[in-house]
Amino acid sequence: MKLSMLSFLLCCVMLAGSAQSDKYAAVMQKNISALDAAKTPAELQDVAASFERVGDAEKTQWLPYYYAALAQTWIGWMPDVKDKDANAEQIKKYLAKAEAIEKNAETYAVENMVATQQMIVDPQTRWQTYGQQAAAALKEGLKLDPNNPRLYYLQGESLFGTPEQFGGGKAKAKPVFEKSIALFKAAQPKPLYPVWGQKQAEDKLAQCQ
Repeated sequence: MKLSMLSFLLCCVMLAGSAQSDKYAAVMQKNISALDAAKTPAELQDVAASFERVGDAEKTQWLPYYYAALAQTWIGWMPDVKDKDANAEQIKKYLAKAEAIEKNAETYAVENMVATQQMIVDPQTRWQTYGQQAAAALKEGLKLDPNNPRLYYLQGESLFGTPEQFGGGKAKAKPVFEKSIALFKAAQPKPLYPVWGQKQAEDKLAQCQ
């Protein structure tokens, strides 16, 4: 009788955990679709806030905070966003929450992007600080995942935007974009994990021809 009761309770716990996991996956997929569809800073802000609420509810999942940071990063690339530093602080807030749970190649990719956004505000005066932070994030990310296609895309972007006399240019960026695209095609991402970047890499490769 005791064993039967224990088995029943264990079954209830497992079913409850499965239901919670299914609910989390459904909410995350809905938010990821909203992120893909967002076009304006306001829409991206709403998506970021929604991801943050999921993270606050789950507490042990890094992906909601990662996507909140990513949504805020997309805002930072929009030309009508004037205060890049204020936006960067919001990205870093979300990123700190994600990295408190797990620091990985994907979070380093966001670190690279936020540092790049702050650097390009004034490259001449900010390179020593933010340019080096961006490069360090790429290096650390590739240590953790040498086959991460997004990191190679971002590395290609850096080379593409660097003048030839300083070691960059289209010829240097082209093979890096090619490697990124090959890795994207071979990738088998886990459910809910990031998949962005292939189209961006393909567009940049076309500009290198």
